[in-house]
Amino acid sequence: MARISVFGGTGYAGSSIAREAVRRGHQVTSYSRRLPERPVDGVEYVEGSLLDETTRTKALDGADVVVVAAAPRGDMAEQLRTGVAALAADAGESGVRLGVIGGAGSLHVAEGGPRLVDTDQFPADFQPEARTMAAVLDDLRATPDSLDWFYVSPAAMFGAFNPGEPRGTYRVGGDVLLADAEGNSDISGADFGAAVVDEIEQPAHRRARFTVAY
Repeated sequence: MARISVFGGTGYAGSSIAREAVRRGHQVTSYSRRLPERPVDGVEYVEGSLLDETTRTKALDGADVVVVAAAPRGDMAEQLRTGVAALAADAGESGVRLGVIGGAGSLHVAEGGPRLVDTDQFPADFQPEARTMAAVLDDLRATPDSLDWFYVSPAAMFGAFNPGEPRGTYRVGGDVLLADAEGNSDISGADFGAAVVDEIEQPAHRRARFTVAY
């Protein structure tokens, strides 16, 4: 059994991870600034912010893995990068593995090609979020080797707007966007959660980003 702390555990990605982790028997604590209206059975919920040093210390204390599934939106738009950097420094010192859930925007559309966020097809409204999370990935790559981290970019159409049906399977890639034969890049919340928990249980990407899709 792993002890997993999830920042943003009440959001779509975070709750999908927490639900799957609890289902497999892991101990999960969610940290968010508001408690959920529909809590996941078996998850412990704590009010707190990634930006708060006391909350970060509490999340790291006794944890095997801390996952950041918060999005750079609203008043977190300018501060999430700073919060992740502070957590990464603390995790490196305490020997806790760090996972960060990013978006698809920093993925390349093809090997050697541009990033998705740099293409004309990428929605302008989502560019600030995508560029912030791309910068978070750059920050992680520049951390000392003592920090064990992984960064997950989901499929392009991942989100509460496109929940999909669980298939019990997924594909794993590196820095290039994954799509099916019809050009669709999807993954359900349940299968994304399973991919992240699989990485927690059997680490295959140390100090690396990977992507998951059907």
